[in-house]
Amino acid sequence: QLQLVESGGGLVQPGGSLRLSCAASGYTLDYYAIGWFRQAPGMEREGVACISESGGMTDFADSVKGRFTISRDNARNTVYLQMNNLKREDTAVYYCAAEPAHDNWHSLRDFEYDSWGQGTQVTVSS
Repeated sequence: QLQLVESGGGLVQPGGSLRLSCAASGYTLDYYAIGWFRQAPGMEREGVACISESGGMTDFADSVKGRFTISRDNARNTVYLQMNNLKREDTAVYYCAAEPAHDNWHSLRDFEYDSWGQGTQVTVSS
């Protein structure tokens, strides 16, 4: 069974940076598309970034374009979310999710992913 573990969250000041990691075990991520999602208190979960199984295709929510990047290291079975110029409104629990994929499929829609991590808290505050 594929298991995902997020790490790298924490407290950061506005304008700061964090890099989240999504480490997989149980299966190789080579054939999985990965999505990063977040959920703030009282808000619905939203898609933040996603990457295809090959890494060739990515997509981002408009709110993070130009600030966040997503990458994958299949040799380490890990996907990263680099978050720069963080804003208070980025505060949320961040989750990674995986879905078997091919032909560079990728999606920001959470219902299309079956495997989820437990989440990591990101707090942007001065």
